[in-house]
Amino acid sequence: MAEEPCQCSDCQRFYKEHDRLIREFPTFKQQQELNWASIQSFRTLCSKVTNELQKQLSDSESREDISQDEKHISDIEITEALDELESVNAYLYSIEALMERIFDTQISNNIESKFKEISNELAPDPLNLDRLILNRLFHQTPDFPDKENIS
Repeated sequence: MAEEPCQCSDCQRFYKEHDRLIREFPTFKQQQELNWASIQSFRTLCSKVTNELQKQLSDSESREDISQDEKHISDIEITEALDELESVNAYLYSIEALMERIFDTQISNNIESKFKEISNELAPDPLNLDRLILNRLFHQTPDFPDKENIS
């Protein structure tokens, strides 16, 4: 028996985003580009935040107008964050190296068509009229019928 997907709000948000990405980027090449851009943007943002935190830590060490308690807590938080972000940046560089291998892969237009076909099966358009009707039928309950049942 297949296990039901998790219904918590985080998982539901993930499923919706997952399906949206498949619908909007249904080819192999589009998925390559999407993932590359995502990793690069994450790396850029993490690097920029890391640089800003390092600068802030350096500035706070040189300034003496901050109370010792505030400075100590702030510096500890920044130092811990910098340690974590350095690890994240290292992981992102590793992912980037793996992604470069994926970019070496080229596929034919016939296979790209298969990607589009499968993407429609994996993540059908939720606003498609047939899907809306089907969803409506699936979600009917005796307490909330779509049509009045006159017996």
